[in-house]
Amino acid sequence: MGKMADEFNSYRQRMNDKILAADNKVMKRIYSIDTLTYQEGALSAKVKEMLGLATSMVLRCDDCIKYHLGKCHELGVTTAEVFEIFSVANLVGGTIVIPHTRRAVEYWEELCASAES
Repeated sequence: MGKMADEFNSYRQRMNDKILAADNKVMKRIYSIDTLTYQEGALSAKVKEMLGLATSMVLRCDDCIKYHLGKCHELGVTTAEVFEIFSVANLVGGTIVIPHTRRAVEYWEELCASAES
């Protein structure tokens, strides 16, 4: 991947492992619901990840944005599609979403560049 993506994924995995190792039933169920939500269904996994990206941007969660950008990249979302998602998120969320869009573009560019390498 790239440095940002590697660092993000490593940290995410390490902390998720610690959280799940606590063996808290509620936390395990929340993680399970999250996993189940993004599986294929009436909506494709790709569409669900695109929705996850848009809503994460509106909620201004940079970790969530990175996660969904990574999944979108894995599922073949194009740069043109990503910018349409950014457009919707900025319209719905307002100009406060712009800084998150900047960081999202930087992260997306790294994902795309590492895929070309």
